[in-house]
Amino acid sequence: MASDSCLRRVTTGVVVGGAVGGAVGAVYGTYEAIRYKVPGLLKIRYIGQTTLGSAAIFGLFLGAGSLIHCGKSY
Repeated sequence: MASDSCLRRVTTGVVVGGAVGGAVGAVYGTYEAIRYKVPGLLKIRYIGQTTLGSAAIFGLFLGAGSLIHCGKSY
C-alpha cells in the first residue's frame, strides 16, 4: 500500500514537472529563437528542442524531489 502511494506521488511529480518545464521551455525557446534571429523552419526545431529538454529536466528533478519526500512523515 505504501509503495503504491509512493509510486503515484513520484509519477505525479514527474508529470507536473514535465508540464511546467514544457511550458517554460516553449516560452524561453520562442524568446531565444526570435532574439537570435533563427532562420525559417529552424525556429520550430529550436523551440521543440528547448521545450523537450526543459520538460525532461524539470520532470526529473520534481520526480526526484517527490521520491525524497516519499519516505518522510510529518
